[in-house]
Amino acid sequence: MGTVYYETVDRMQKKGVDPEYVNGWASGFLHNPRREVQRVNDAYEAGYAHGLEKNTGGFEAWIRK
Repeated sequence: MGTVYYETVDRMQKKGVDPEYVNGWASGFLHNPRREVQRVNDAYEAGYAHGLEKNTGGFEAWIRK
């Protein structure tokens, strides 16, 4: 896993990324099972997909203003 995981989560938290996206990204990156359907939302799904891809830059659209 190295430092990519920790550095990316830290960067997302410092930039104010939606916590649902961060949670999804971390789960996807670690290949955890997806949440059950009733707890899924758009931010989580986007984060999960980016985490699976090891995409460390796709979170810009999920920064809360």
